Amino acid sequence: MQSGGLVTQAEQAVAAGDLRRAVTLLSEAAEGSPGNAELWMKVAALHRATGSPDAALEAVHRALTISPLDFTMLLMRASLLQRLGHPDAGQAWSHALAQKPDADLPPQLASVVAEGERQHAAWIDARERRMKAAMGGVEQGADDQERARIERFRNNVLGRTKPFYSTPTHFFFPELAQREFHPRLLFPWIDELEAATETIASELQAVMAAERAELVPYIQYDDHLPLAQWRPLNRNPDWTAIHLWRNGELIDANARHCPRTLELLEKFPQPTIGGSGPNAMFSLLAPNTAIPPHVGVNNARLVCHLPLVVPEGCWFRVGAETRYWNRGEAFVFDDTIEHEALNPSNELRVVFIFDVWHPDLSEAERNAVAALIGSEGGVGAL
Repeated sequence: MQSGGLVTQAEQAVAAGDLRRAVTLLSEAAEGSPGNAELWMKVAALHRATGSPDAALEAVHRALTISPLDFTMLLMRASLLQRLGHPDAGQAWSHALAQKPDADLPPQLASVVAEGERQHAAWIDARERRMKAAMGGVEQGADDQERARIERFRNNVLGRTKPFYSTPTHFFFPELAQREFHPRLLFPWIDELEAATETIASELQAVMAAERAELVPYIQYDDHLPLAQWRPLNRNPDWTAIHLWRNGELIDANARHCPRTLELLEKFPQPTIGGSGPNAMFSLLAPNTAIPPHVGVNNARLVCHLPLVVPEGCWFRVGAETRYWNRGEAFVFDDTIEHEALNPSNELRVVFIFDVWHPDLSEAERNAVAALIGSEGGVGAL
């Protein structure tokens, strides 16, 4: 008999309440219709309704063989494994939730997803407890930096965080350490920078009060360029900058008000690259403004932040690590790893920003980077 006829008979059997006959007919129809995952899902639903979860799971597996990333099928598989108390249930929920569509779900499906999220979270928590128990002795003997890296390793494995990589828009120098926030010990000058917070802040006030100071949008580019990551803030006064150095050019209208800040910068390993560096500025982020996720142009340089005016709640994320700015507490990060920021307050946020060479580069490598980028005419700090 053709599968269409078998399906019709199965529907009649369901209507008559004979589910066992219906599942037999539908199974025969599915066997005769290779590639029809929907029929196998109907078989699975009938097996589940008749109290045969093992048979239902086998039918779902037949459906997934045809369509392995189908969200509904993966959801049923996880639900059946959970019902059977199978040790793979947690991983199955993980696979299903990874395919969850962005659109709103029907109420019945939404309730299954909500239960799946609870079961998945419990599975992750149980895995974490096992891992911590196994790693506890090792972590006790580690220093603070090692413990932080070990914790990130564990969170990556658990899926609480994910790996982020350097993806500069223009210039990628190979074999440089990729860190979201680089450790302070690599930058012996950072203590001197922090000690100068009041000096830099006073010169910020001087330049902001000057009549001829130049305050410009941080992001400025031609609208036709393919830079979608910046479009919401292009020429937007919500994110502005008072540049001291911009792409290797000293901005005298601002710099003349900040002599001690410029003198301090001379002690730091800033890149001197034709058309690209050094860069140093006061970055002003307006109240209730977000800087969208984005990446920088060149991984041979890193970026230093010294927070000067920081309303409560202002944060900065690089990769999987989020930090709150604190006045006078500097940090160095890789801006070619995805990063974003938010000022959720009703006040202005100001951070002093400048670039420095990546510490892994030798003198010859720094010179090579400067020569290459300079030969390209330089690229701005976007």
